[in-house]
Amino acid sequence: MTVIRQHHLIDSIADALQFISYYHPLDFIQAVNKAYEREQNPAAKDAMAQILINSRMCAEGHRPICQDTGIVTVFLKVGMKVQWDADMSVTDMCNEGIRRAYMNPDNILRASILADPDGARSNTKDNTPGVIHYEIVPGDTVEVHVAAKGGGSEAKAKFAMLNPSDSVVEWILTMIPQMGAGWCPPGMLGVGIGGTAEKAMLLAKEALLEPIDIQELRERGASNRAEELRLELHEKINKLGIGAQGLGGLTTVMDVKVKDFPTHAANKAVAIIPNCAATRHTHFTLDGSGAATLTPPRLEDWPEVTRETGGNVKRVNLNTVTREEVKGWRPGDTLLLSGKMLTGRDAAHKKMVDMIARGEQLPVDLTGRFIYYVGPVDPVGDEVVGPAGPTTATRMDKFTHTMLEKTGLLGMIGKAERGPLAIEAIREFESVYLMAVGGAAYLVSQAIKSAEVVGFPELGMEAIYEFDLDDMPVTVAVDYKGESIHQTGPQLWAEKIEAQAIEVI
Repeated sequence: MTVIRQHHLIDSIADALQFISYYHPLDFIQAVNKAYEREQNPAAKDAMAQILINSRMCAEGHRPICQDTGIVTVFLKVGMKVQWDADMSVTDMCNEGIRRAYMNPDNILRASILADPDGARSNTKDNTPGVIHYEIVPGDTVEVHVAAKGGGSEAKAKFAMLNPSDSVVEWILTMIPQMGAGWCPPGMLGVGIGGTAEKAMLLAKEALLEPIDIQELRERGASNRAEELRLELHEKINKLGIGAQGLGGLTTVMDVKVKDFPTHAANKAVAIIPNCAATRHTHFTLDGSGAATLTPPRLEDWPEVTRETGGNVKRVNLNTVTREEVKGWRPGDTLLLSGKMLTGRDAAHKKMVDMIARGEQLPVDLTGRFIYYVGPVDPVGDEVVGPAGPTTATRMDKFTHTMLEKTGLLGMIGKAERGPLAIEAIREFESVYLMAVGGAAYLVSQAIKSAEVVGFPELGMEAIYEFDLDDMPVTVAVDYKGESIHQTGPQLWAEKIEAQAIEVI
């Protein structure tokens, strides 16, 4: 009989969460690099370059890959011969490990978990509780998978109870474009088929823990229906031309994982869950000998990548930028932003719109300014701010018309596409929307030379900051005429792929 001590599980989970906050799985880095090397769309290629550069920087600096350090999911397979030496429940041990990981002063991780989700939505301050799943199995060890899932990619999860005769492939190919780019492609897609509604969702989530091996499967060929689906979906999703960050290109998914389970004759439950460019998971086994030892990848395993932004790069001084200058920007242009920029996301926008409705003065003057949708990680050491990548911009769409009409705001910066309401407001007020790369948060933070809270300090990471920038890289996503690269880019590259001018691998 194996004895697992309380502190060994706690320490192992805490160490694992720190580990995955700054180390990508090596198979993921290798897959992104292969996609980068063959990408032909310059905008998508630059996005992947930023992801790869950011990944290496995080591995070197032991800082989070993404400012959204995720909601924690723990899968445990507990051997039936295991004895616990503990006075806490296993759930409490897992949550204590999460608490210690996220409050580690050497690498603070952002606490994103809110209690009372349809009410007060109050932050629990330590990112607990995690979502914990158990399986009791034969044996005398405890096998643990730990994952940290960003809210942007989790928000794009889809479920359907199809009729038995319905096509899983057709449904998924309908859903993928509807997901937009808020899940930060390129990434993985987990697919769960069968069982009941909750079982299908769990299968999809578990599938994301598996290594990227689609090319090996292509070489040996499928041996069952799940593998046939993997190959078919991988090819057909990439033929959609969505590409990195939704900019159009050859690689949208680097792998598709399919897990299935027997189901009722009347049902065909299907779930899809994407993993983003900040894929974070690891695995360890406790055998009674102590806490888990996690082996870091070697820095030489990261590719040496430099950004090649081409001749369309424009340097922009946000302190002097004018509306006329903005009208010279075109979708797909790369900008390097310097000067003063404000920040604000969901909670700050809600407060500002409510204040505008009541005729109250805002804490900051937004006239002619740019606002960045971000909730940064707290700084450590001599940092002015922690990793500060963009959040999903569509969540601010319902506020955009009011913000542009009532405040004189000139531009917005966020992640992924904008919806029809926001695009129409951008066109009406001749504003602009710029896109920063999701999954390059530490790289972005290096461009921030000072940070000061200037509004709503009670909102914590959702407060309004003023950042002083030096060459922050962004892409023009929606120009003042309302033309969106997230519409034109995927359409163009899907047409190129369809014309067989380019092979999708």
